[in-house]
Amino acid sequence: MLAELHIEDLGVIDRLDLVIGAGLVVVTGETGAGKTMIVEALELLVGGRADTGCVRPGASEARVEGRFTVGDDEWVLARVIPTDGRSRAYVNGRLATVAQLAEIGTQLVDIHGQHAHQGLLTTAVQRAALDTFAGTDLAPLREARARLTEIDAAMASLGGDQRARAREIDLLRFQVQEIDGVAIASPDEDGECEREEDVLADASAHREAAELAHDLLTGDGAAIDRVASALGALGSRSPFAELAARLRGASAELADIAHDIRSIGEECLDDPERLAQLRQRRQVLRDLRRKYGETLDDVIAYGHESRARLAELESYETRVAELASDRQRAEKTERSAAKKVAATRRAAASRLAEAVTAHLAELALPKASIAVDVRGDDPGDEVVFEFVANPGLPPGPLAKIASGGELARVMLALRLVLTAGPPVLVFDEVDAGIGGRAAAAVAEALARLGRSHQVLMVTHLAQVAALADRHVVIEKDFVSRRGAESTVARARLVDGSERVDEVARMLSGQPDSAAARRHAQELLTAAKKSRSS
Repeated sequence: MLAELHIEDLGVIDRLDLVIGAGLVVVTGETGAGKTMIVEALELLVGGRADTGCVRPGASEARVEGRFTVGDDEWVLARVIPTDGRSRAYVNGRLATVAQLAEIGTQLVDIHGQHAHQGLLTTAVQRAALDTFAGTDLAPLREARARLTEIDAAMASLGGDQRARAREIDLLRFQVQEIDGVAIASPDEDGECEREEDVLADASAHREAAELAHDLLTGDGAAIDRVASALGALGSRSPFAELAARLRGASAELADIAHDIRSIGEECLDDPERLAQLRQRRQVLRDLRRKYGETLDDVIAYGHESRARLAELESYETRVAELASDRQRAEKTERSAAKKVAATRRAAASRLAEAVTAHLAELALPKASIAVDVRGDDPGDEVVFEFVANPGLPPGPLAKIASGGELARVMLALRLVLTAGPPVLVFDEVDAGIGGRAAAAVAEALARLGRSHQVLMVTHLAQVAALADRHVVIEKDFVSRRGAESTVARARLVDGSERVDEVARMLSGQPDSAAARRHAQELLTAAKKSRSS
C-alpha cells in the first residue's frame, strides 16, 4: 500500500505530507482546493508525463515522493520536475529512468482518472479486460507470429529481384575465388614473409657480420682465449672458486654462441629469385587486406561469410522451398494458437458479462446488463462490450448507449470482477454525475474493494466519504509572502467531530447546519455499523 506521500511545490500545494493507512481512503475538499493534485502527484510517481507548468509559481522545482509497502518489501519512488531541464526519477534513493519508474510504479498503483472509464470504449481495453478475466495464454500466439515475421525477413533477405541476385552472385564468386586463389597459409603469413625477406635482402651483410663476430669470439687472443687465461690465473684459489665456476660456464656459453653465429651466417645465402617471390607475395597479401580487412584474420573471416552467402544465393530455389515449408508449418501453428485464444475468449465472454452484470445490480443499475461479444476471425481480437440499460431495449456498444454515470459504474463493476492487479487503486471523481441510491451503491462497492486493496478516492459524494476507513481533507489557505498573497493547499486527516463537519459540508455546503450535521452523523454511524458487520 501507499504508506506515505510527500509533495512540494506542485500546483497549489506548497508542502504536503500524508501518512495513509489501508482500506478505503477518501480525499475531499472544496472545489479548487487541490484534491486532484494528489492524483497528479501519484501519476508522476508511476512515470506519467511531467509538465513544467505543474511547478508552483516562484519555485524552482516540484518534488513528489511516495513510500510503498508490499508485504516485507518497501519501495521509495521519487520524481523531481525542475522549471528548466528534464525531470529526474529516483527508486530507493538511486537515480533511475522514467521508464524504470513506470515499470515499478505500474505494479504498485492503478490510476483511474476522471475520464478513465472512457478507456472502456476502446476495443483494446475491452479485449485486455476479457483476457485478464479468462487468463488467456497469449504467449504461444505471440511466439508463432514472431516466427512468421522471422521467416518473412529471411525470405526478403534472399532477394526477390533475379537480376540483383545474379549481380550479387557474380561479385561473391569473384571475391571468393580471389581469396581462395591466394591460399593464405596462416593469419601470420605476412609477418613470416616479412621476416624471411629481411634475411634475404641483406644476406651478404649478415654473413660478414657473422664471420666478424665468430673471429672476435674464437680467434687467437679473442674473447674465449681471454676467458681461458683468466681461469688459469685464478686456478684453484678458494676465494675465487665460485667466480671461477661462473667463468667456466660463460666460456662454454660463448663457445655455443660462436658456433650458432657461424651456422646462421652460413645459412644466409643470396637468393634473388626467392626474394622476388616474397616481395610479390607480400604485395598480393597487402592487396587482399586493402579490399577485405585490416588483418589476414579479417580477410579469412570475410571469405567464410562470402562463401556462405554465395551458397545461400546459389541454392536460392532450395532455400525458398525450405522457407516456404517452414512458413506453412508456422502458419499452421499460428492458426492453432489463434483458435485456442479465440476459444478461451468466447468461453469466458458470457461469464465475464454475467459477473459484471451482477455487480451493476449492486451499483443501482438493477435492470442493466452487459454482453461481451467476441467477433472476427480467430483469435477473436474484436472484443465488444455491449450495454443494455433497461429490458426490452436492443443492446449496443458502450460508446453509443451508456451515459457518463453508467460508464463509471460499468468500469467500477469490472474492477470489482478483476480483483487481481496492483495493490493501490486510485479513483479521481469517477463518481461524478452519480447521486441518490446509485451513490450509496458505489460507496458500498468502493468500501468492499477496500478490503482487498488500498483504495484512494477523490470524491464529492458524502455517501462515499462516510464509508471510508480514513478521511483526508484538502483545504485552501492564503499566505502572505514578501508582500504578496498566494494560495496554498493543506492536508489533514479528520475524525470525530471534524469528520462530521466535512461530511455535513459535502451534503449541504453548510457545515454549521444542524440538519446537515444530523444527516452526516447518521451516515457515519451507519457506515461504522456496516464496516463492523
